[in-house]
Formats: sequence, structure tokens, C-alpha cells
Amino acid sequence: MKLSMMLMYDGNPRQAADQVTDLERAGLDLVWVAEAYGFDSPTLMGYLAAKTETIEIGAGILNVYSRTPGALLQTAAGLDNVSAGRAVIGLGASGPQVIEGFHGLPYDKPLGRTREVIDIIRRGLRREPLTNDGIVKLPLPEGQGLGLGKPLKLLTKPERPSVPLWVAALGDKNVRMTAEVADGWMPHLFYPEKAQEVWGEALAAGAAKRSTELGPLQVTAGGMVAIGEGPEVKAMLDFARPVYALYVGGMGARGKNFYNDLACQYGYEKEAAEIQDLYLSGKKREAEALVPEEWLEAGNLVGPRSYVEERVAAFREAGVTHLNVMPASEDPAATVRELKEIVS
Repeated sequence: MKLSMMLMYDGNPRQAADQVTDLERAGLDLVWVAEAYGFDSPTLMGYLAAKTETIEIGAGILNVYSRTPGALLQTAAGLDNVSAGRAVIGLGASGPQVIEGFHGLPYDKPLGRTREVIDIIRRGLRREPLTNDGIVKLPLPEGQGLGLGKPLKLLTKPERPSVPLWVAALGDKNVRMTAEVADGWMPHLFYPEKAQEVWGEALAAGAAKRSTELGPLQVTAGGMVAIGEGPEVKAMLDFARPVYALYVGGMGARGKNFYNDLACQYGYEKEAAEIQDLYLSGKKREAEALVPEEWLEAGNLVGPRSYVEERVAAFREAGVTHLNVMPASEDPAATVRELKEIVS
């Protein structure tokens, strides 16, 4: 099991990026750089590539709408070059609020688009001339544009002929597609003991169609980490409440919130409805208080070392290959070192 972490920053990503070198020395294997509708992740990934030597640098995630497949191919090849073969590209459909509200593009056919983007990037990294006749048209067909387009291959030679492509997915059809064609899977708000119940059939159906050339599906999931005794350590779980409430209550619209659906699949239908009602009416603190303690305890690694070891075992048993951690300590590097001992 490897250790990964989402790069967290409040206003100044350079300051947070400077800490990654310490985490690299402590044993962190992969750092994820989010984008959403903040700073773009490739810029920060390139900055990290220049400051580090061994850690893998992942986009977590790039949406498949706002950049063309050709641009995503260029990004994957460029980042892999400046990092000397350490790039990981996380892809996802994001959601209609971001795609239609921030980028001004219709949120249509997310699964088909993701599948085609993965295929185009892979062929492009092999320097094949890019053609596609699906949702994405390469070159543009007759009657569109000037009619001068022709199949082109990547101008420069990539560092590697294949860059790991991960997908953020929660719904059954998306998870099935991810298990079939992606290198890795990025589920959020993961509950290890309930993962098989929620996603088992979809993962198995996708795996049955998976090419042996891809190897086993990699999985990154985890949560907050605080290792220690006493009630003050247990109380650290409360700091995770705003994140859960944001996603279940406010990440998307009523009737179109993938994380609210996930909470229902976990068996928290009543809480999911109440959290969303409160959050969308501006009562965020009340919404946070309703996040089930059981979910917080299962999805995070907070408590004595023996308990954290049990949680690591649960994530591993659920198929997690990259434990995604968020140290809640004054010395994150020390926490990573201790976790490295545990997962090893």
C-alpha cells in the first residue's frame, strides 16, 4: 500500500507546495493537486515537479469538458516530461454546476466522453495520428469548420508511452467503466466496510471486460489522520464534519448531488435529506452536526495507533492501494513517517 495526499492550501498554493519536499522525504508516494474552479492543477504540478525528485504528482482531477482531448494529451505528455515520468492524470466529469456555470459548456454524455478521452490520450501518447468518430470528432467532419483538418500525431516524443489515467467515479455505470478502462479509481467519502455492498457488482462487471495489459485497478481512498490517545484526539473527527456536510448537502443541486446519493447508498437516507435541507437553507453548522459519527469513524483514521492500524487494514481489505491521508497534526511529515511504518 502506498501513501497519497491531496495538496491542501488556503490562498497560497506555493506555500503548501513547499511542504511537499518534507513529505516526500517522510515517505509520501503521491501528491494530488485539485482544480475544481480554483487555480489550474497543471501549473502547480509543474511547480512541484521542479521542487521534488521521487514523488508521483497527480491531477486530482482534470474535467473532461473544459479541455479538448488533444489539450489533455498535451498536458499529460508535458507534465510527464518535466517530472521525468512521475505524472498521474486524474480525470472526471466534475458536475453541471462547474461545467455549465464556470466553463459555459453543456454537461452531456459524461461517461461516453470520459471513455473517449481516455482512449484518445492513450493513442496520442503512442504518437498515433488522432482520429475519433464519436462524441468527439477528430478531425472535424466535412461541413464543419473550414474543412482543412487532418489527423495529427503528437509533435514531441513523450517521456513514457503510457501515463497512468485515473477516474473519479461514484455512480454504478461510471465505476463499471472505470474498472474496465482506467488505470485507477478515485472514490470520495469512502466507507471501506460498505464498499463491496455499494460498488461490488459494478467493479466486477468492469473488471470482467478489463484488458490484462492494464494490470490490476489501483484505488485511492482515505481520510483525516490523527494518531494518539485521549478524547482530544477523538474530537479531531469534528474537523471532518464540514467536508462531509459540504459534499452531501451542498455539492450539486437538489436531485443532482452524487455524494448525497452515495450517503443514501450507505444507508443514511434520512440524514442525507436533512443535511441537504439544512445546508441549502444556509444552516451549515446544523447540517454538520447531523453527519453520522459512524461514517466519520469508518472513513477516517483517528485514534490510538492500534485503532489506526485496524482502519488501514480495513481500507486494504476493501481494495485500496493508495491510502489517501490528510494529517491533522502539527508535524504532518512525522505523521506520514508513522503511517509509512504502519502500511509497510
